[in-house]
Amino acid sequence: MRGPDRKTIRTARRLRVNQTDAETVLWNRIRNRQIDGQKFVRQEPIGGYICDFVCRDGRLIVEVDGGQHNESAADVVRDRRLNEEGYRVLRFWNNDVLGNLEGVLTTIQAELLK
Repeated sequence: MRGPDRKTIRTARRLRVNQTDAETVLWNRIRNRQIDGQKFVRQEPIGGYICDFVCRDGRLIVEVDGGQHNESAADVVRDRRLNEEGYRVLRFWNNDVLGNLEGVLTTIQAELLK
């Protein structure tokens, strides 16, 4: 298929508008190059998936997950596929972002230095 997948783009736009509280909190701390000048985008389609946050230059994907992702086999397949695309994937629980934001930001920053 040539060109952008319009359905995926519509879904990504809808997800940007309907972020979870944890996604909003994290986005407000990583947007506008606040972590070592690295640019993040949100709800980015990659390899058939829509990723929560992506640093293209650092080849890093940050996912913020709720309880529905607990021990998800689909997430294992997804992470493997994204790794094949050349990205590293970090996953954080919603309660980690809301309760330990500084720790989450430190982990993201450390991963970007690799």
